[in-house]
Amino acid sequence: MKTLSTIALLMFGTLTGLKAQPSNPVIRNVLFMVADDLRASVLGCYGDKVCKTPNIDKLAKTGLVFDRAYCQGSWCLPSRTSFMSSRYKGRGPVTLGQHFMKHGFYSARVGKIFHMAVPNDIMSGSDGADVAESWTERFNSQGNESLTLGDYACLNLNIFTNGMEGRQSSGMPHRMFVSVSCDGDGSDQPDYKTATKTIELLQKHKDQPFFIAAGFVRPHYPMVAPEKYFAPYPWQEMTLPEQVDHDLDDIPKLGLAQNRSSSNGLAKYPDNQKRMWAAYYAAVTFMDAQVGRVLDELDRLGLRQRTAIVFISDQGYHLADHSFWEKANLHEQVTRVPLILSVPGFKSGRSDSIAELVDLFPTLSELADLPAPSATQGTSLVPILKDHSATLKEGALSFNNGTGWRTKDWAFLRYTDGSEELYDMRTDPRQITNLARDPKHADALEKMVESMEHRLKVLGLTDKN
Repeated sequence: MKTLSTIALLMFGTLTGLKAQPSNPVIRNVLFMVADDLRASVLGCYGDKVCKTPNIDKLAKTGLVFDRAYCQGSWCLPSRTSFMSSRYKGRGPVTLGQHFMKHGFYSARVGKIFHMAVPNDIMSGSDGADVAESWTERFNSQGNESLTLGDYACLNLNIFTNGMEGRQSSGMPHRMFVSVSCDGDGSDQPDYKTATKTIELLQKHKDQPFFIAAGFVRPHYPMVAPEKYFAPYPWQEMTLPEQVDHDLDDIPKLGLAQNRSSSNGLAKYPDNQKRMWAAYYAAVTFMDAQVGRVLDELDRLGLRQRTAIVFISDQGYHLADHSFWEKANLHEQVTRVPLILSVPGFKSGRSDSIAELVDLFPTLSELADLPAPSATQGTSLVPILKDHSATLKEGALSFNNGTGWRTKDWAFLRYTDGSEELYDMRTDPRQITNLARDPKHADALEKMVESMEHRLKVLGLTDKN
């Protein structure tokens, strides 16, 4: 018969064991923030020494920064559809917001979460391709975009004016090269309005479980921000990506961005390429300020200790890399995205483990102690939150005119016409030298083909779009 002291020791040991191996902390709220066309490399927390992003950097210090996170769609519509359904291609039967709403959470969208045409839907204040059943409530953030009063530039046409006549706007061919430096505090801008409404919803729903998605449209063109956000970035001090002679010679036709310096007019205006960078930085810093307003209110309300915070972009962006501009291809500056998860109960830090945006749905479900729908294809990142060195998958898939397969050390791109690119990311992170036809790298190519095809087969996918 056990003595009381023995029983006490056993109980103490059991309790100590439980304390040593705690279960996942269950979060009560989710703040899901999405930037638009934000390349990871321009954030301070991802190594940029010029762009000022103090609020996102502060968030990064409280959370886990994923250095190898990748989108699945390489432009807004397919990417957002993908991560909101946790499907590599196309929409699933249940969206992320809908899932939380079905489990008793207040679910709200503010701004652009599913696809909205920018600037069209922003100027009209319309819903775009939003999925209404995802939300208890939804709110659009209207703005005048390129028609905002201020110093306007259409940089590929070398036009500078403060007049309103002839400005490139919705549906016009040169709208992606427009910037506006405007007066005032930016309260008329869509991202400011998104932050204001998000703050209002945090205040209103602070006492109930919520999933609030705040979608910022900057730095997506037109790059509009108050003049004070342009001031820190004199265009003369901007450094352009180095251009390599004959860089495009070994890139297949389907791998060439449609929007290139040689075709859009920017090749004639190297100074305006610097102005593009300055305007992009201004738009990023303005967006960062709005993120800061939201996070400050979350802290003021005492909600941080029960709220999982997500910060991502839908995809990255080219700003003269390979002379490419915009997105919609499979190269690194497009497919790599910022991903920061700040979750109560987990340590901050960095991880170089491969992550995909499809992983967010099952991750947030597990954190909220909700069963992930069977249709989700992502993998919960909670094991990496616990152990930053954990490895969950060999590589990340992205799709555009074919398939990109990004592992820790290699990038393999195969297009729908069968053409290929292969890069050793350890020695060639800028993806200058395509090794796909180099006999010395035939073994590496074969391994990448086999691993990608195996992953596609497991998922029931094809690399044909």
